[in-house]
Amino acid sequence: MQLDGIRVVSFNHFLMGPLGIQFLADLGADVISIEPIKGAFQRHWGGADAKKAGGETTLELVANRNKRSICLDLKDPEGLEIARKLTATADVVAENFRPGVMDKLGLGYQALKELNPNVIFAAASGFGPDGPYVNRPGQDMIAQSLSGMAWITGKTGEAPRLVGTSAIDHHGAMVYAAGILGALVQKARTGKGCRVDVNLFSAAMNLQAESLVCYFNGNKPESAQQPTHVGSWYHEAPYGIYETADRYIGLSLGNLEAMLDAIDVGDTFKASQSEAYVRREEISQVFATQLKTKTFAEWADIFEARKLWFTQVNDYDDLAADPQQIHNGDLIEVEAWTGEPVTLLANPVRYDGVSAPIRLAPQKLGAQTTEILTELGLDESEQEALLKKGAIGTA
Repeated sequence: MQLDGIRVVSFNHFLMGPLGIQFLADLGADVISIEPIKGAFQRHWGGADAKKAGGETTLELVANRNKRSICLDLKDPEGLEIARKLTATADVVAENFRPGVMDKLGLGYQALKELNPNVIFAAASGFGPDGPYVNRPGQDMIAQSLSGMAWITGKTGEAPRLVGTSAIDHHGAMVYAAGILGALVQKARTGKGCRVDVNLFSAAMNLQAESLVCYFNGNKPESAQQPTHVGSWYHEAPYGIYETADRYIGLSLGNLEAMLDAIDVGDTFKASQSEAYVRREEISQVFATQLKTKTFAEWADIFEARKLWFTQVNDYDDLAADPQQIHNGDLIEVEAWTGEPVTLLANPVRYDGVSAPIRLAPQKLGAQTTEILTELGLDESEQEALLKKGAIGTA
């Protein structure tokens, strides 16, 4: 595995932090997830009315595979001391508490460098480690709203609209993982660690790089919201999603005149490629009207014959049956610690044609507490005493 021998001690909770660290765990890092005695937030709130599968909330299942779980009470001096010992063994210490929390615990970057001089300290936060919003709560909806994403996702003249998933958490997680990987490369070359900071707000803007660069250069549009049918404020017609006689179709980039000819209006409606942006409302309405006259399969035959770019629009059940998804193995069924089957998403990267394996399904809270403490040198009687006083928790 690519990260064999790398240890990550993770103080992460909820989604962006755990998901980014899971990426490293998939690549073979030994990730020790430190949780409170009653478990991290995601074990108690899972979305979809806290739906559970395999003994855990679905949010716990999203981002916590291939990790070992240890329960520590960081308010207890002995629990905190165990955390300090674990950080001393780590290549990476990762956290996504609000800025300042790790410092108050004595586990901030400066304190950890005294224990572990070459440690990589990776912090994920809502807005960064400082600045006017440093004490604000950071969460996906807040990041979508502040960054302009909710605004550009809404249709012109309508209310702003959130993306239908926690897109910023997911993108932020990948930025988090990439930042840590970059620091690991530096450490391999120089032996030196560093501090890595990633925040949701900047990740939200990074996810909109195409839109933001288009907006802030040259003439600004009247609105950055989506036209009625076109998929974004900066795209030409007919780029977007339309209704056919039986389902939806997505039209991608292509020669406008060829596309008008394909929908059989070339003789009655004229528009040149140079007008595809300025006349996009008018043009897209022509497509919207005409595409309803045939089924998706009929349009597919026509567009394929002309080598025009289009797609079916899948719902999640369609996605499960999609042949490319099945070929890639993106949806994968594994056995939970309860023995029940659960469906997870595979790591999206392949090395030599093989995706990273799932070595551990998301674990029961504290499943590896005893194992990890034994590795630290604590014998059975010491562990029993810590468990009795509540400094640690086990499964």
